Amino acid sequence: MKKNYDPGTIEKKWYRYWQDNNLFQPDGGSVPAFTIVIPPPNVTGILHMGHVLNNTLQDILIRYKRMQKLNTLWLPGMDHAGIATQNKVEQSMASEGVTKEDIGRDKFVEKAWEWKEKHGGIIIEQLKQLGCSCDWSRERFTLDEGLSNAVKETFLRLYDKGLIYRGTYIVNLCPRCRTAISDEEVVHQPVKGKLWTIHYPSIDGGRGIMVATTRPETMLGDTAIAVHPEDERYKHLVGKKVRLPLQDRPIPVIADEMVDREFGTGAVKITPAHDPNDFEAGNRHGLDSIVIMDTRGIMNDAAGEAYRGLDRFECREKVILDLESLGLLEKVEDYDTSVGYCYRCNSIVEPYLSRQWFVRMKPLAQPAVQAVRDGRIRFFPDRWTKVYLHWMENIRDWCISRQLWWGHRIPVWTCIACGHLQAYREEPEECPRCHAKQLEQDPDVLDTWFSSWLWPFSTLGWPRMTGDLKTYYPTQVLITAPEIIFFWVARMIMAGMEFMNDIPFDRVYLHGTVRDGIGRKMSKSLGNSPDPLDIIANLGADALRFSMVMISPRGSDIFFSEDSLNVGRTFNNKIWNAARLIEQTCPPGSGADPVKGELTLFDKWILHRLFQAESEISSHLENFRFNEAAVTVHRFIWHEFCDWYLEIAKLDLYGDDSDRKATVRKLLLLIFQCSLKMLHPFSPFITEEIWQALYPGKGSIMVSKWPEVKSYGGYRKEAERVEIVHRVITAVRTMRSETHIPPSGRIRTVLGSGDPDVREILELSRDAIRFLCRLEKLDIALNPEPPAVRATTVTQDGIDVYVDLENLVDVPMEIQRLDKEIGKIETELKKTERKLQNGNFVEKAPPEIVEKTRLIFGELVGKMEKLNAARNRLTRNGDESDGNL
Repeated sequence: MKKNYDPGTIEKKWYRYWQDNNLFQPDGGSVPAFTIVIPPPNVTGILHMGHVLNNTLQDILIRYKRMQKLNTLWLPGMDHAGIATQNKVEQSMASEGVTKEDIGRDKFVEKAWEWKEKHGGIIIEQLKQLGCSCDWSRERFTLDEGLSNAVKETFLRLYDKGLIYRGTYIVNLCPRCRTAISDEEVVHQPVKGKLWTIHYPSIDGGRGIMVATTRPETMLGDTAIAVHPEDERYKHLVGKKVRLPLQDRPIPVIADEMVDREFGTGAVKITPAHDPNDFEAGNRHGLDSIVIMDTRGIMNDAAGEAYRGLDRFECREKVILDLESLGLLEKVEDYDTSVGYCYRCNSIVEPYLSRQWFVRMKPLAQPAVQAVRDGRIRFFPDRWTKVYLHWMENIRDWCISRQLWWGHRIPVWTCIACGHLQAYREEPEECPRCHAKQLEQDPDVLDTWFSSWLWPFSTLGWPRMTGDLKTYYPTQVLITAPEIIFFWVARMIMAGMEFMNDIPFDRVYLHGTVRDGIGRKMSKSLGNSPDPLDIIANLGADALRFSMVMISPRGSDIFFSEDSLNVGRTFNNKIWNAARLIEQTCPPGSGADPVKGELTLFDKWILHRLFQAESEISSHLENFRFNEAAVTVHRFIWHEFCDWYLEIAKLDLYGDDSDRKATVRKLLLLIFQCSLKMLHPFSPFITEEIWQALYPGKGSIMVSKWPEVKSYGGYRKEAERVEIVHRVITAVRTMRSETHIPPSGRIRTVLGSGDPDVREILELSRDAIRFLCRLEKLDIALNPEPPAVRATTVTQDGIDVYVDLENLVDVPMEIQRLDKEIGKIETELKKTERKLQNGNFVEKAPPEIVEKTRLIFGELVGKMEKLNAARNRLTRNGDESDGNL
């Protein structure tokens, strides 16, 4: 093995090896299946830190289950991403001065496919760089032939059951994307807006009525003013008419219980074509619906000559100016409100009256609610169960039509001759009613999520009952982000219950959002998101994967900083150096066979800790505690194996006892082999490289069997005895460090204990204690004579530990130094504490500054505790008052 680990070369080599040997494909056979379907990334997507986290977690689980010898399938694919892809293609064409209207629908769709083949799927190659062990031979695309057939079949079945219908309703219009979007695709954000109070004059010369609104431009489409029927202020106006300013059109004053008497003046404008509540009120009262803008958000003829052609927000400004000039703008107030934005392009969404296709969701929701209530599907963390159930029990119909050209076109045709409308699996040749040949297909396409909700079974061959569908459905686990619990997770459950009569998965793990060090969601616009590919190029995929998992508590948000990557980078180096030491001291043929020979206390301790580590890691992974599993494997390999056992083993590896040397070699190879297996799901590349170097001829670690170490669980008592020794060694090392004794300094240590069993343990471990503490002399006694100049402590086992400082440390000078340092820290502590107790600072300072100050305070408290502990341990005979304070 080379001196330094080179991830760049090694990672490419082993990924190619895994693919060439088809190791990502399931074994088949009679063993139980374990299936995960990947949340399909958009065909336009580029790897970001959220993808890194999500796909690393999936890969960890798949590699773990593969090593448990299950019939493991991780099924990959991509989403055609209707809006995002169409935008990309239109932008590409715009650079050439061409619009989609210039070339027509068919040519545009051809260009979209060309774009997909040339630019799409970059993220798939990036996932491979991350180490994802998907079965790429089964890769699917939501617009491929099989999935397109599944989408048509779904539409026809729901249509025939009366669950798909077309109607004119208020939808969410994105003027930038020029399409309707579903309620779940609207992101509501708080904004500081304005509340304008407008005077609507009376038709008969009376005072009229004052109306408050946050969207004055929509008044051009008003068809009524509404007041609450019990509002005494306005009862005399109900049934009368007022004049609509700027349009000079009479509109009625109506009474409706939907009005909030506390909002504004207690009177509200009714614009049925541009507000969902107004639309319902308009239906109740038989009002006209006037659409005043087109799908681009440009005012149309109905808005009036003065406003036609203006953008909706330009129109708002002109309406306000015109109202002011007419003396009809009574008041303008600051007003905090919530505004809906398109989740794709971040444009403000416009409520818009439009004819669209919908799915009736309540009948589909009922079985999906029951599947969660009866425990067939479980959410991790459990708090998402309530979120899911609340949404499902209040579900609204799903608007599935999109005014796009890229996507699954709605399979409905209308007869031009007689107007008959019907859904078909294939393009019809004639109208079934009048037999005319001229039929026109609906121009809209289906919502992208209409293909994605079929993902767990359409990717396996549905509607055909294929071998894959029989074997791998239902899948076992879904790992995804909470922001798509409604878009995707809930809909997949509904689709599974409706079309497969079975749940699509039994466990859903929702991980947190990746944020920067001060809590902001990572995004390109903020410039706070590193490029994962740069990290992989510099540190390797394993370092990135392991670091991300280590900072990802179950279901909580992840706070990432560049410093977070140090844990993965340094861990790789630690493992590599340990592997090189084992390679150098355990020659070929040493083997990792069952160990024969007498085992020492420390041998039994490390075997028991191996048993505990494997048990903990397996439990954590089964319960989606990925970071706790990573912490456990990190602690075992770094601290228990490398820092303790491997160091102690050097006594035997470089000793003269050949039998003992052989036993230790076998133990090292056995324990390290198990360690690599436990680490492999997290860090697949480095473990494969070391595996091939130390265990040649055993195939790939990826398909090796997960460690079976239950037989080592019987060494609990021996392990507890070794922990006593560890605490002594740690105490001595701490005192060495605190008193600045250099590593090369050979010191004398005295240990005292009234427990004969403890003294026996210490005697059995004498060589290890001397070696690991770098001791010149070690005394162990019932009531030892403490050294004249000493640092002292007592372990939790009641062992008196004395480090002789004679000729090594000037105790008075050291106490003086520590007092000076304590004084500095005390000053800083008081200053920081005053700042945190200052209400103005905590409330008005930027949150990141307040959080940083709190961290500094915590660090100072920790330093103070350490310094006081170090001072209290220093003693000189006759000067005890100076120490032990």
